[in-house]
Amino acid sequence: MHKNQLKHSVRWGLVCACLCTMINGTTAGSFTRGCAARDLQILMLIEERENTNTVSAEELSDAMLSMLEARIVCYQGRVVDAMALYDNITQSITPDTFLSARRK
Repeated sequence: MHKNQLKHSVRWGLVCACLCTMINGTTAGSFTRGCAARDLQILMLIEERENTNTVSAEELSDAMLSMLEARIVCYQGRVVDAMALYDNITQSITPDTFLSARRK
């Protein structure tokens, strides 16, 4: 019984040590609040377009993949580049009628 408890304790200790190492390593890159807010806006826009069938499923799928790329870029600390990617996503899933109405 004591032998099993010792094995489990050692395993949990190793798991904790690995997790702490991973957590400390992930602080090098951070997902900024600006990226998080823009990410949420884009996600809501994608959901809206999906519900209204304004944009094709393929375009929405491409938008989701681009959103993942923007997240990675932002996590790497290149926030300006990530914001440009987010802007491109918005333009790609916004029908021309919305854009022309905004310009007037």
